[in-house]
Amino acid sequence: MNLNLKTQAQNTYDVIVVGSGISGGWAAKELCESGLKVLMLERGKNVEHPNYPTATKELWEIGNGGRLTQADLEHCPVQSRHYSYRGDNKHFYINDLENPYKEIKRFDWIRGEVVGGRSLLWARQCYRWSDLDFEANKKEGIAVDWPIRYKDIAPWYDYVEKFVGISGKAEGIAHLPDGNFLPPMEMNCVEQDFVNKMKVSYPDRKITIGRTANLTTPVKGRGTCQYRNLCHRGCPYGAYFSTNASTLPAAFETGNLTLRPNSLVNRVLYDEQLGKATGVEIVDTETHEVIEFYSRIIFLNASTLATGYILLNSTSNRFPTGLGNGSDQVGRNIMDHHKGVGANAQVDGFEDQYYFGRRPNGVYVPRFRNLADKRKDYLRGFGYQGGASREGWGRGTIDSDIGPNLKQDLQSPGGWTIGFNAFGECLPYEENRIAINSDLKDRWGRPTLTTNIEFKDNEKTMRQDAALAMAEMLEAAGYKNVKPYDTISFPGNANHEMGSARMGRNSKTSVLNGYNQMHEVKNVFITDGSFMTSSSCVNPSLTYMAITARACAYAVREMKKLNI
Repeated sequence: MNLNLKTQAQNTYDVIVVGSGISGGWAAKELCESGLKVLMLERGKNVEHPNYPTATKELWEIGNGGRLTQADLEHCPVQSRHYSYRGDNKHFYINDLENPYKEIKRFDWIRGEVVGGRSLLWARQCYRWSDLDFEANKKEGIAVDWPIRYKDIAPWYDYVEKFVGISGKAEGIAHLPDGNFLPPMEMNCVEQDFVNKMKVSYPDRKITIGRTANLTTPVKGRGTCQYRNLCHRGCPYGAYFSTNASTLPAAFETGNLTLRPNSLVNRVLYDEQLGKATGVEIVDTETHEVIEFYSRIIFLNASTLATGYILLNSTSNRFPTGLGNGSDQVGRNIMDHHKGVGANAQVDGFEDQYYFGRRPNGVYVPRFRNLADKRKDYLRGFGYQGGASREGWGRGTIDSDIGPNLKQDLQSPGGWTIGFNAFGECLPYEENRIAINSDLKDRWGRPTLTTNIEFKDNEKTMRQDAALAMAEMLEAAGYKNVKPYDTISFPGNANHEMGSARMGRNSKTSVLNGYNQMHEVKNVFITDGSFMTSSSCVNPSLTYMAITARACAYAVREMKKLNI
Protein backbone atom coordinates (compact mmCIF):
# COMPACT_ATOMS: atom_id res chain seq x y z
CA MET A 1 0.00 0.00 0.00
CA ASN A 2 2.78 2.43 0.87
CA LEU A 3 4.59 1.50 -2.33
CA ASN A 4 1.47 2.26 -4.34
CA LEU A 5 1.06 5.66 -2.68
CA LYS A 6 4.70 6.45 -3.39
CA THR A 7 4.27 5.55 -7.05
CA GLN A 8 1.15 7.69 -7.28
CA ALA A 9 2.99 10.66 -5.78
CA GLN A 10 5.82 10.23 -8.26
CA ASN A 11 3.30 10.18 -11.11
CA THR A 12 1.44 13.31 -10.00
CA TYR A 13 1.82 16.74 -11.63
CA ASP A 14 -0.03 20.04 -11.64
CA VAL A 15 -0.99 19.64 -15.28
CA ILE A 16 -0.91 16.88 -17.87
CA VAL A 17 -0.68 17.94 -21.52
CA VAL A 18 -1.59 15.20 -24.00
CA GLY A 19 0.16 15.73 -27.33
CA SER A 20 3.21 17.74 -28.39
CA GLY A 21 2.06 19.31 -31.63
CA ILE A 22 1.46 23.00 -32.21
CA SER A 23 -1.22 23.45 -29.54
CA GLY A 24 0.31 21.00 -27.05
CA GLY A 25 3.66 22.76 -27.29
CA TRP A 26 2.02 26.10 -26.59
CA ALA A 27 0.11 24.67 -23.62
CA ALA A 28 3.33 23.30 -22.12
CA LYS A 29 5.15 26.60 -22.58
CA GLU A 30 2.42 28.76 -21.09
CA LEU A 31 1.69 26.51 -18.13
CA CYS A 32 5.36 25.94 -17.29
CA GLU A 33 6.03 29.68 -17.44
CA SER A 34 3.17 30.12 -14.97
CA GLY A 35 5.12 28.03 -12.47
CA LEU A 36 3.17 24.79 -12.82
CA LYS A 37 4.77 21.36 -12.98
CA VAL A 38 3.75 19.91 -16.34
CA LEU A 39 3.89 16.40 -17.74
CA MET A 40 3.73 16.25 -21.53
CA LEU A 41 2.70 12.86 -22.92
CA GLU A 42 3.49 12.11 -26.57
CA ARG A 43 2.72 8.83 -28.31
CA GLY A 44 5.65 9.19 -30.73
CA LYS A 45 9.38 8.80 -30.36
CA ASN A 46 11.60 11.65 -29.26
CA VAL A 47 13.08 14.10 -31.75
CA GLU A 48 15.39 16.78 -30.37
CA HIS A 49 16.12 20.04 -32.15
CA PRO A 50 18.36 20.46 -34.17
CA ASN A 51 18.99 16.75 -34.73
CA TYR A 52 16.72 15.98 -37.68
CA PRO A 53 18.07 12.88 -39.50
CA THR A 54 17.89 14.05 -43.11
CA ALA A 55 17.84 17.84 -42.73
CA THR A 56 21.24 18.51 -44.31
CA LYS A 57 21.62 15.46 -46.54
CA GLU A 58 21.71 15.46 -50.31
CA LEU A 59 19.23 13.17 -52.08
CA TRP A 60 21.97 10.72 -53.04
CA GLU A 61 22.80 10.33 -49.33
CA ILE A 62 19.23 9.22 -48.58
CA GLY A 63 18.02 5.71 -49.32
CA ASN A 64 16.26 5.26 -52.65
CA GLY A 65 17.12 8.83 -53.61
CA GLY A 66 14.53 10.21 -51.20
CA ARG A 67 11.70 8.37 -52.92
CA LEU A 68 9.21 6.05 -51.26
CA THR A 69 9.77 2.31 -51.52
CA GLN A 70 7.17 -0.35 -52.05
CA ALA A 71 7.56 -1.29 -48.38
CA ASP A 72 6.82 2.33 -47.39
CA LEU A 73 3.60 2.26 -49.39
CA GLU A 74 2.58 -1.06 -47.82
CA HIS A 75 3.26 0.10 -44.24
CA CYS A 76 1.63 3.48 -44.76
CA PRO A 77 -1.23 3.16 -47.28
CA VAL A 78 -3.02 6.14 -45.69
CA GLN A 79 -0.01 8.42 -45.09
CA SER A 80 1.06 7.92 -48.71
CA ARG A 81 -2.20 9.49 -49.86
CA HIS A 82 -0.70 12.83 -48.85
CA TYR A 83 1.94 14.76 -50.81
CA SER A 84 3.99 15.50 -47.67
CA TYR A 85 4.82 11.84 -46.95
CA ARG A 86 8.19 11.33 -48.65
CA GLY A 87 11.24 9.14 -48.52
CA ASP A 88 13.27 11.86 -46.81
CA ASN A 89 10.82 12.41 -43.92
CA LYS A 90 8.90 9.15 -43.60
CA HIS A 91 10.45 8.60 -40.17
CA PHE A 92 8.17 11.35 -38.79
CA TYR A 93 4.94 9.55 -39.76
CA ILE A 94 2.78 6.89 -38.16
CA ASN A 95 2.72 3.24 -39.26
CA ASP A 96 -0.78 2.66 -40.62
CA LEU A 97 -0.66 -1.12 -40.20
CA GLU A 98 -0.07 -0.72 -36.46
CA ASN A 99 -2.71 1.99 -36.17
CA PRO A 100 -5.69 0.96 -38.33
CA TYR A 101 -9.11 2.56 -38.48
CA LYS A 102 -12.28 1.87 -40.45
CA GLU A 103 -13.48 4.30 -43.12
CA ILE A 104 -17.21 4.19 -43.85
CA LYS A 105 -16.43 7.10 -46.14
CA ARG A 106 -12.83 7.86 -47.06
CA PHE A 107 -10.98 10.00 -44.54
CA ASP A 108 -7.26 10.61 -44.99
CA TRP A 109 -6.00 10.58 -41.40
CA ILE A 110 -2.46 11.96 -41.78
CA ARG A 111 -0.52 11.60 -38.52
CA GLY A 112 2.93 12.31 -37.19
CA GLU A 113 4.40 9.99 -34.59
CA VAL A 114 7.22 12.01 -33.09
CA VAL A 115 7.70 14.66 -30.44
CA GLY A 116 6.59 17.83 -32.17
CA GLY A 117 3.92 16.03 -34.13
CA ARG A 118 2.77 17.84 -37.24
CA SER A 119 4.46 21.05 -36.14
CA LEU A 120 7.44 19.51 -37.94
CA LEU A 121 5.37 18.88 -41.05
CA TRP A 122 2.94 21.76 -41.44
CA ALA A 123 2.85 24.23 -44.34
CA ARG A 124 3.33 27.17 -41.90
CA GLN A 125 0.66 29.47 -43.35
CA CYS A 126 -0.61 31.77 -40.58
CA TYR A 127 -3.75 33.89 -40.98
CA ARG A 128 -5.99 35.54 -38.44
CA TRP A 129 -9.70 34.87 -38.38
CA SER A 130 -12.16 37.77 -38.32
CA ASP A 131 -15.78 38.18 -37.27
CA LEU A 132 -16.73 37.13 -40.79
CA ASP A 133 -15.78 33.67 -39.49
CA PHE A 134 -16.83 33.90 -35.84
CA GLU A 135 -20.29 35.27 -36.69
CA ALA A 136 -21.09 33.11 -39.73
CA ASN A 137 -22.87 30.27 -37.91
CA LYS A 138 -25.19 32.63 -36.04
CA LYS A 139 -26.02 34.77 -39.08
CA GLU A 140 -26.75 31.77 -41.28
CA GLY A 141 -28.40 29.54 -38.68
CA ILE A 142 -25.74 26.85 -39.07
CA ALA A 143 -24.81 24.54 -36.16
CA VAL A 144 -24.19 26.69 -33.04
CA ASP A 145 -22.78 30.16 -32.41
CA TRP A 146 -19.17 30.68 -31.44
CA PRO A 147 -18.96 31.89 -27.81
CA ILE A 148 -16.14 34.28 -28.76
CA ARG A 149 -15.54 37.06 -31.24
CA TYR A 150 -12.46 38.60 -32.84
CA LYS A 151 -12.03 41.15 -30.04
CA ASP A 152 -11.66 38.27 -27.56
CA ILE A 153 -8.85 36.62 -29.47
CA ALA A 154 -7.09 39.63 -31.06
CA PRO A 155 -4.74 40.30 -28.10
CA TRP A 156 -3.76 36.63 -28.11
CA TYR A 157 -3.00 36.72 -31.82
CA ASP A 158 -0.67 39.61 -30.98
CA TYR A 159 0.92 37.61 -28.19
CA VAL A 160 1.67 34.42 -30.10
CA GLU A 161 2.74 36.15 -33.33
CA LYS A 162 5.56 37.95 -31.54
CA PHE A 163 6.92 34.62 -30.28
CA VAL A 164 6.31 32.58 -33.43
CA GLY A 165 7.73 35.06 -35.94
CA ILE A 166 5.51 35.43 -39.00
CA SER A 167 6.69 37.09 -42.19
CA GLY A 168 4.03 38.88 -44.17
CA LYS A 169 2.68 42.15 -45.45
CA ALA A 170 -0.03 44.36 -43.94
CA GLU A 171 -2.80 44.84 -46.50
CA GLY A 172 -5.71 46.39 -44.57
CA ILE A 173 -8.15 43.62 -45.51
CA ALA A 174 -11.06 43.73 -43.06
CA HIS A 175 -11.85 40.01 -43.16
CA LEU A 176 -8.16 38.99 -43.03
CA PRO A 177 -6.79 41.13 -40.19
CA ASP A 178 -3.18 42.25 -40.26
CA GLY A 179 -0.81 40.98 -37.59
CA ASN A 180 2.66 41.56 -36.19
CA PHE A 181 4.75 40.78 -39.24
CA LEU A 182 8.42 40.25 -39.89
CA PRO A 183 9.58 41.57 -43.30
CA PRO A 184 7.71 39.80 -46.11
CA MET A 185 9.29 37.40 -48.54
CA GLU A 186 9.48 38.74 -52.08
CA MET A 187 7.19 37.86 -54.95
CA ASN A 188 8.93 36.99 -58.19
CA CYS A 189 8.44 38.98 -61.39
CA VAL A 190 5.52 36.93 -62.76
CA GLU A 191 3.68 36.96 -59.46
CA GLN A 192 4.07 40.73 -59.28
CA ASP A 193 2.83 40.98 -62.87
CA PHE A 194 -0.26 39.00 -61.88
CA VAL A 195 -0.86 41.29 -58.89
CA ASN A 196 -0.62 44.40 -61.05
CA LYS A 197 -3.01 43.03 -63.67
CA MET A 198 -5.57 41.95 -61.07
CA LYS A 199 -5.60 45.48 -59.64
CA VAL A 200 -7.05 46.52 -62.99
CA SER A 201 -9.27 43.54 -63.80
CA TYR A 202 -10.49 42.65 -60.29
CA PRO A 203 -9.73 45.56 -57.92
CA ASP A 204 -11.86 43.95 -55.18
CA ARG A 205 -9.69 40.82 -55.12
CA LYS A 206 -6.61 41.42 -53.00
CA ILE A 207 -3.43 39.40 -53.49
CA THR A 208 -0.57 39.23 -51.00
CA ILE A 209 2.56 37.24 -50.23
CA GLY A 210 1.84 34.29 -47.97
CA ARG A 211 1.91 34.95 -44.24
CA THR A 212 4.23 32.23 -43.08
CA ALA A 213 5.96 31.12 -39.87
CA ASN A 214 9.36 31.27 -41.54
CA LEU A 215 11.74 33.80 -40.04
CA THR A 216 13.07 36.59 -42.23
CA THR A 217 14.80 38.17 -39.23
CA PRO A 218 16.11 36.27 -36.19
CA VAL A 219 13.97 35.47 -33.18
CA LYS A 220 15.49 34.35 -29.86
CA GLY A 221 17.41 31.13 -30.32
CA ARG A 222 16.41 30.72 -33.96
CA GLY A 223 18.05 31.64 -37.25
CA THR A 224 16.55 32.97 -40.45
CA CYS A 225 15.18 31.03 -43.39
CA GLN A 226 17.83 29.71 -45.78
CA TYR A 227 15.40 29.39 -48.72
CA ARG A 228 16.11 25.67 -49.08
CA ASN A 229 12.42 24.67 -49.09
CA LEU A 230 13.26 21.52 -47.12
CA CYS A 231 11.04 22.36 -44.17
CA HIS A 232 9.39 18.94 -44.30
CA ARG A 233 12.66 17.39 -43.04
CA GLY A 234 12.88 19.56 -39.91
CA CYS A 235 14.89 22.77 -39.77
CA PRO A 236 18.24 22.70 -37.91
CA TYR A 237 18.32 26.52 -38.08
CA GLY A 238 15.00 26.80 -36.24
CA ALA A 239 13.91 29.08 -39.05
CA TYR A 240 10.33 27.87 -39.05
CA PHE A 241 8.14 27.56 -36.01
CA SER A 242 7.87 24.10 -34.50
CA THR A 243 7.34 22.75 -31.02
CA ASN A 244 10.86 21.32 -31.07
CA ALA A 245 12.61 24.58 -31.98
CA SER A 246 10.38 27.03 -30.11
CA THR A 247 7.88 26.16 -27.40
CA LEU A 248 9.63 23.08 -25.96
CA PRO A 249 12.93 24.91 -25.34
CA ALA A 250 10.96 27.70 -23.64
CA ALA A 251 9.13 25.18 -21.45
CA PHE A 252 12.31 23.27 -20.57
CA GLU A 253 14.02 26.55 -19.67
CA THR A 254 11.63 26.92 -16.70
CA GLY A 255 12.65 23.61 -15.19
CA ASN A 256 8.98 22.71 -14.87
CA LEU A 257 8.50 20.34 -17.82
CA THR A 258 8.70 16.57 -17.88
CA LEU A 259 8.43 15.08 -21.37
CA ARG A 260 7.48 11.43 -21.78
CA PRO A 261 7.59 10.10 -25.36
CA ASN A 262 6.21 6.68 -26.37
CA SER A 263 3.15 7.32 -24.20
CA LEU A 264 -0.15 6.53 -25.90
CA VAL A 265 -3.11 7.87 -23.91
CA ASN A 266 -6.04 5.46 -23.62
CA ARG A 267 -8.49 7.45 -21.54
CA VAL A 268 -9.04 10.19 -19.00
CA LEU A 269 -9.54 8.97 -15.44
CA TYR A 270 -12.76 10.35 -13.92
CA ASP A 271 -13.70 10.31 -10.21
CA GLU A 272 -17.47 9.94 -9.81
CA GLN A 273 -17.49 11.23 -6.23
CA LEU A 274 -15.26 14.24 -6.84
CA GLY A 275 -16.96 15.00 -10.15
CA LYS A 276 -13.68 15.73 -11.90
CA ALA A 277 -10.88 14.17 -13.89
CA THR A 278 -7.96 12.91 -11.86
CA GLY A 279 -5.48 11.90 -14.55
CA VAL A 280 -4.94 9.73 -17.59
CA GLU A 281 -4.15 6.13 -18.41
CA ILE A 282 -1.45 5.41 -20.97
CA VAL A 283 0.12 2.42 -22.63
CA ASP A 284 3.87 2.58 -23.08
CA THR A 285 4.29 1.89 -26.81
CA GLU A 286 7.64 0.15 -26.29
CA THR A 287 6.96 -1.99 -23.19
CA HIS A 288 3.15 -2.26 -23.53
CA GLU A 289 2.92 -1.40 -19.82
CA VAL A 290 -0.28 0.36 -18.74
CA ILE A 291 0.46 3.30 -16.42
CA GLU A 292 -1.63 5.98 -14.73
CA PHE A 293 -0.57 9.61 -14.27
CA TYR A 294 -2.41 12.14 -12.12
CA SER A 295 -2.89 15.88 -12.20
CA ARG A 296 -5.09 18.74 -11.13
CA ILE A 297 -5.75 19.88 -14.70
CA ILE A 298 -5.64 18.07 -18.05
CA PHE A 299 -5.08 19.68 -21.46
CA LEU A 300 -6.04 17.45 -24.38
CA ASN A 301 -4.03 18.34 -27.50
CA ALA A 302 -3.74 14.99 -29.23
CA SER A 303 -5.31 16.28 -32.51
CA THR A 304 -8.98 16.31 -33.46
CA LEU A 305 -9.63 12.63 -34.07
CA ALA A 306 -7.24 11.37 -31.38
CA THR A 307 -8.73 13.70 -28.76
CA GLY A 308 -12.20 12.60 -29.85
CA TYR A 309 -11.07 9.00 -29.40
CA ILE A 310 -9.78 9.65 -25.89
CA LEU A 311 -13.06 11.29 -24.86
CA LEU A 312 -15.27 8.59 -26.40
CA ASN A 313 -13.10 5.89 -24.81
CA SER A 314 -13.33 7.53 -21.36
CA THR A 315 -16.62 6.06 -20.19
CA SER A 316 -18.04 6.00 -16.67
CA ASN A 317 -21.39 5.72 -14.91
CA ARG A 318 -21.95 9.44 -15.33
CA PHE A 319 -20.64 9.52 -18.90
CA PRO A 320 -21.56 6.18 -20.52
CA THR A 321 -20.99 7.57 -24.06
CA GLY A 322 -17.75 9.39 -23.34
CA LEU A 323 -16.25 11.99 -21.03
CA GLY A 324 -18.23 15.24 -21.02
CA ASN A 325 -20.59 13.95 -23.70
CA GLY A 326 -23.91 14.92 -22.18
CA SER A 327 -24.57 16.98 -25.31
CA ASP A 328 -23.90 13.98 -27.61
CA GLN A 329 -21.59 16.26 -29.60
CA VAL A 330 -18.27 14.54 -28.85
CA GLY A 331 -16.92 13.08 -32.08
CA ARG A 332 -19.40 14.96 -34.27
CA ASN A 333 -19.14 18.01 -36.56
CA ILE A 334 -15.81 16.94 -38.07
CA MET A 335 -14.59 19.45 -40.67
CA ASP A 336 -11.58 19.86 -42.93
CA HIS A 337 -10.79 22.20 -45.79
CA HIS A 338 -11.35 20.92 -49.29
CA LYS A 339 -8.55 21.54 -51.77
CA GLY A 340 -7.15 20.29 -55.06
CA VAL A 341 -9.17 22.70 -57.17
CA GLY A 342 -8.05 25.79 -59.09
CA ALA A 343 -6.32 26.66 -62.35
CA ASN A 344 -2.88 27.08 -63.88
CA ALA A 345 -1.40 28.67 -66.98
CA GLN A 346 1.77 29.37 -68.95
CA VAL A 347 3.30 32.83 -69.05
CA ASP A 348 5.25 34.27 -71.97
CA GLY A 349 7.98 36.82 -71.44
CA PHE A 350 10.25 37.26 -68.41
CA GLU A 351 12.70 34.74 -69.89
CA ASP A 352 15.57 36.97 -68.80
CA GLN A 353 14.53 36.85 -65.13
CA TYR A 354 14.80 34.28 -62.37
CA TYR A 355 14.34 34.25 -58.58
CA PHE A 356 16.40 33.80 -55.45
CA GLY A 357 16.63 30.35 -53.85
CA ARG A 358 13.68 28.10 -53.16
CA ARG A 359 11.16 30.23 -51.32
CA PRO A 360 9.18 28.01 -48.87
CA ASN A 361 6.09 30.15 -49.26
CA GLY A 362 3.57 31.12 -51.90
CA VAL A 363 1.19 33.87 -52.87
CA TYR A 364 -2.20 34.16 -51.18
CA VAL A 365 -5.50 35.31 -52.65
CA PRO A 366 -7.87 35.95 -49.72
CA ARG A 367 -11.54 35.06 -49.88
CA PHE A 368 -13.63 37.30 -52.14
CA ARG A 369 -16.88 35.33 -52.35
CA ASN A 370 -19.96 35.91 -50.16
CA LEU A 371 -18.69 39.14 -48.65
CA ALA A 372 -20.92 42.08 -49.65
CA ASP A 373 -22.56 40.25 -52.55
CA LYS A 374 -24.09 36.93 -51.50
CA ARG A 375 -24.33 33.96 -53.82
CA LYS A 376 -27.46 31.83 -53.92
CA ASP A 377 -25.79 28.52 -54.76
CA TYR A 378 -23.47 28.05 -51.75
CA LEU A 379 -22.47 29.50 -48.36
CA ARG A 380 -19.05 30.73 -47.18
CA GLY A 381 -15.98 30.89 -49.42
CA PHE A 382 -12.43 29.97 -50.32
CA GLY A 383 -8.94 31.42 -50.61
CA TYR A 384 -6.15 30.48 -53.01
CA GLN A 385 -2.54 29.55 -52.40
CA GLY A 386 -0.08 29.30 -55.26
CA GLY A 387 2.49 31.18 -57.25
CA ALA A 388 4.73 31.24 -60.32
CA SER A 389 7.96 29.44 -61.16
CA ARG A 390 10.13 28.34 -64.07
CA GLU A 391 10.28 24.77 -65.26
CA GLY A 392 13.46 22.93 -64.28
CA TRP A 393 15.52 20.11 -65.72
CA GLY A 394 12.79 17.63 -64.89
CA ARG A 395 11.00 18.69 -68.05
CA GLY A 396 13.67 16.76 -69.92
CA THR A 397 12.13 13.45 -68.87
CA ILE A 398 9.31 14.01 -71.35
CA ASP A 399 11.38 15.80 -74.01
CA SER A 400 11.56 14.17 -77.41
CA ASP A 401 15.15 15.28 -77.94
CA ILE A 402 18.14 13.20 -76.92
CA GLY A 403 21.89 13.75 -76.89
CA PRO A 404 23.54 17.16 -77.35
CA ASN A 405 20.27 18.99 -78.15
CA LEU A 406 18.65 17.84 -74.90
CA LYS A 407 21.77 18.68 -72.91
CA GLN A 408 21.93 22.15 -74.41
CA ASP A 409 18.23 22.82 -73.76
CA LEU A 410 18.44 21.79 -70.10
CA GLN A 411 21.30 24.16 -69.35
CA SER A 412 18.75 26.98 -69.19
CA PRO A 413 15.56 27.24 -67.12
CA GLY A 414 12.29 26.37 -68.83
CA GLY A 415 9.27 28.59 -69.32
CA TRP A 416 7.20 30.31 -66.66
CA THR A 417 4.06 28.73 -65.22
CA ILE A 418 1.60 30.07 -62.66
CA GLY A 419 -1.12 28.31 -60.70
CA PHE A 420 -3.35 28.59 -57.67
CA ASN A 421 -5.06 25.96 -55.52
CA ALA A 422 -8.18 26.81 -53.53
CA PHE A 423 -8.77 25.92 -49.90
CA GLY A 424 -12.50 26.04 -49.23
CA GLU A 425 -14.57 26.12 -46.06
CA CYS A 426 -16.46 23.02 -44.97
CA LEU A 427 -19.69 23.47 -43.01
CA PRO A 428 -20.10 21.64 -39.68
CA TYR A 429 -22.38 18.65 -40.19
CA GLU A 430 -23.51 16.76 -37.09
CA GLU A 431 -23.52 13.47 -39.01
CA ASN A 432 -19.84 13.86 -39.97
CA ARG A 433 -18.51 11.91 -37.05
CA ILE A 434 -16.20 9.34 -35.52
CA ALA A 435 -17.08 6.40 -33.27
CA ILE A 436 -15.25 3.79 -31.21
CA ASN A 437 -14.73 0.51 -33.07
CA SER A 438 -14.35 -2.40 -30.65
CA ASP A 439 -14.02 -4.99 -33.41
CA LEU A 440 -10.80 -3.65 -34.92
CA LYS A 441 -7.76 -3.47 -32.61
CA ASP A 442 -4.46 -1.64 -32.93
CA ARG A 443 -0.99 -3.02 -32.19
CA TRP A 444 -1.55 -2.61 -28.44
CA GLY A 445 -4.94 -4.33 -28.37
CA ARG A 446 -6.89 -1.09 -28.06
CA PRO A 447 -10.18 -0.40 -29.84
CA THR A 448 -9.85 1.91 -32.83
CA LEU A 449 -11.95 4.50 -34.64
CA THR A 450 -14.53 4.40 -37.38
CA THR A 451 -14.75 7.54 -39.51
CA ASN A 452 -17.93 8.58 -41.33
CA ILE A 453 -17.09 11.97 -42.83
CA GLU A 454 -17.70 13.53 -46.24
CA PHE A 455 -17.88 16.78 -48.16
CA LYS A 456 -21.44 17.60 -49.17
CA ASP A 457 -23.27 19.65 -51.80
CA ASN A 458 -22.22 23.05 -50.43
CA GLU A 459 -18.54 22.16 -50.71
CA LYS A 460 -18.96 20.53 -54.13
CA THR A 461 -20.75 23.57 -55.55
CA MET A 462 -18.07 25.87 -54.11
CA ARG A 463 -15.38 23.82 -55.85
CA GLN A 464 -16.94 24.38 -59.27
CA ASP A 465 -16.85 28.13 -58.69
CA ALA A 466 -13.28 28.03 -57.34
CA ALA A 467 -11.94 26.40 -60.50
CA LEU A 468 -13.76 28.75 -62.85
CA ALA A 469 -13.00 31.92 -60.87
CA MET A 470 -9.25 31.35 -60.97
CA ALA A 471 -9.36 30.41 -64.64
CA GLU A 472 -11.12 33.70 -65.33
CA MET A 473 -8.42 35.60 -63.42
CA LEU A 474 -5.59 33.94 -65.34
CA GLU A 475 -7.39 34.59 -68.63
CA ALA A 476 -7.86 38.24 -67.66
CA ALA A 477 -4.10 38.46 -67.03
CA GLY A 478 -3.49 37.43 -70.63
CA TYR A 479 -1.72 34.17 -69.82
CA LYS A 480 -1.97 31.22 -72.19
CA ASN A 481 -3.08 27.59 -72.00
CA VAL A 482 -5.24 28.30 -68.95
CA LYS A 483 -6.43 25.02 -67.45
CA PRO A 484 -8.95 24.81 -64.61
CA TYR A 485 -8.82 21.58 -62.60
CA ASP A 486 -10.80 19.81 -59.89
CA THR A 487 -9.02 16.75 -58.54
CA ILE A 488 -10.44 14.44 -55.92
CA SER A 489 -10.33 15.88 -52.40
CA PHE A 490 -11.25 13.85 -49.34
CA PRO A 491 -11.65 15.06 -45.74
CA GLY A 492 -8.40 14.83 -43.80
CA ASN A 493 -6.13 15.45 -46.75
CA ALA A 494 -5.82 19.18 -46.09
CA ASN A 495 -4.46 18.26 -42.63
CA HIS A 496 -6.85 20.80 -41.07
CA GLU A 497 -9.29 18.42 -39.41
CA MET A 498 -11.28 20.05 -36.62
CA GLY A 499 -14.52 20.06 -34.67
CA SER A 500 -14.88 16.87 -32.56
CA ALA A 501 -15.51 18.75 -29.27
CA ARG A 502 -16.85 22.12 -30.29
CA MET A 503 -17.09 25.35 -28.34
CA GLY A 504 -20.52 26.80 -27.65
CA ARG A 505 -22.66 28.89 -25.38
CA ASN A 506 -24.92 26.05 -24.23
CA SER A 507 -23.82 22.82 -22.55
CA LYS A 508 -26.74 21.01 -24.19
CA THR A 509 -25.36 21.62 -27.69
CA SER A 510 -21.61 21.92 -27.20
CA VAL A 511 -18.71 20.33 -25.32
CA LEU A 512 -16.60 23.36 -24.34
CA ASN A 513 -17.21 26.88 -23.11
CA GLY A 514 -15.58 30.02 -24.49
CA TYR A 515 -12.33 29.26 -22.65
CA ASN A 516 -11.97 25.69 -24.00
CA GLN A 517 -13.07 24.26 -20.65
CA MET A 518 -15.39 21.26 -20.70
CA HIS A 519 -18.88 22.26 -19.61
CA GLU A 520 -19.30 19.07 -17.59
CA VAL A 521 -15.74 18.37 -16.40
CA LYS A 522 -14.27 21.70 -15.34
CA ASN A 523 -10.65 20.62 -15.01
CA VAL A 524 -10.32 19.34 -18.58
CA PHE A 525 -9.39 21.76 -21.38
CA ILE A 526 -9.17 21.05 -25.12
CA THR A 527 -7.24 23.44 -27.37
CA ASP A 528 -6.34 21.41 -30.45
CA GLY A 529 -8.57 21.50 -33.53
CA SER A 530 -11.33 19.68 -31.65
CA PHE A 531 -12.73 22.94 -30.24
CA MET A 532 -13.52 24.55 -33.60
CA THR A 533 -17.18 25.45 -34.09
CA SER A 534 -16.76 26.29 -37.78
CA SER A 535 -13.79 26.00 -40.12
CA SER A 536 -13.32 29.30 -41.99
CA CYS A 537 -11.28 28.88 -45.19
CA VAL A 538 -7.89 29.95 -43.83
CA ASN A 539 -5.27 27.75 -42.25
CA PRO A 540 -6.24 27.20 -38.60
CA SER A 541 -2.91 26.73 -36.77
CA LEU A 542 -2.42 30.37 -35.73
CA THR A 543 -5.89 30.33 -34.19
CA TYR A 544 -5.06 27.11 -32.30
CA MET A 545 -1.99 28.83 -30.85
CA ALA A 546 -3.79 32.01 -29.80
CA ILE A 547 -6.72 30.11 -28.32
CA THR A 548 -4.35 27.80 -26.41
CA ALA A 549 -2.46 30.70 -24.83
CA ARG A 550 -5.78 32.30 -23.84
CA ALA A 551 -7.12 29.06 -22.34
CA CYS A 552 -3.92 28.52 -20.34
CA ALA A 553 -4.14 31.99 -18.83
CA TYR A 554 -7.75 31.30 -17.86
CA ALA A 555 -6.91 27.89 -16.38
CA VAL A 556 -4.13 29.39 -14.23
CA ARG A 557 -6.49 32.10 -12.97
CA GLU A 558 -9.13 29.52 -12.10
CA MET A 559 -6.56 27.38 -10.28
CA LYS A 560 -5.47 30.34 -8.18
CA LYS A 561 -9.12 31.02 -7.29
CA LEU A 562 -9.44 27.32 -6.32
CA ASN A 563 -12.29 26.92 -8.81
CA ILE A 564 -10.54 23.93 -10.35
